Amino acid sequence: MEKEEQKERKPGEEGGEPSEASSEVEGKISRKPSCASLASNDEDYVGGDEEDDDEKRAVLLGPQIALKEQLEMDKDDESLRKWKEQLLGSIDLNEVGETLDPDVRIQDLTILTSERPDLVLPIPFVPDAKGFAFALKDGSRYRLKFSFTVSNNIVSGLRYTNTVWKTGMKVDSTKVMLGTFSPQKEPYTYELEEETTPGGYFARGSYSARTKFVDDDGKCYLDMSYYFEIRKDWPTPA
Repeated sequence: MEKEEQKERKPGEEGGEPSEASSEVEGKISRKPSCASLASNDEDYVGGDEEDDDEKRAVLLGPQIALKEQLEMDKDDESLRKWKEQLLGSIDLNEVGETLDPDVRIQDLTILTSERPDLVLPIPFVPDAKGFAFALKDGSRYRLKFSFTVSNNIVSGLRYTNTVWKTGMKVDSTKVMLGTFSPQKEPYTYELEEETTPGGYFARGSYSARTKFVDDDGKCYLDMSYYFEIRKDWPTPA
């Protein structure tokens, strides 16, 4: 598996290089540090205690502002208005209401590989009889794709982190900036870069992992610990 990585937004998605106008708006689309987990956090996951850098990096950006109020701000400034329209797309304001906090729900994880049919795993994972959430073939190439929804308000600087341990030793750490997303009914999907599992006899066996989705404030939308397996062959499709 690849080591720590940092990603930019994909073409066609919200985010990317901010313009001068967008920088002004982002200063007003503000957040308040908090942390709320939408999935159960297994405190006994293998790998020991890990420093929570996400919360330490949270920046106080000012009071939270409802999305409707944000749209009314600077409505006479054409450049800011166009940037907001581009960011929000075809959002239905009647469904947004006056809610301050964004709500991000990670729905599923799909394992993509040319060696077998796509495997879609609902979140939180349901372990098999051996306690594994899924299994990967050693020395194989694969991609991970997440599906998630955003509602209530804009989520700024959403990022994905994943840490992996084998026999209590950290063997992989991945951090990916997904970007800024506005509320919409349809789920977003984000596909990570291709990875290769370690190969050989000693790479096989049980691994533990911890996956988190956190925004710029350090607000945590998913904090999930689980086990997976690397084996000689892909599991037989059910």
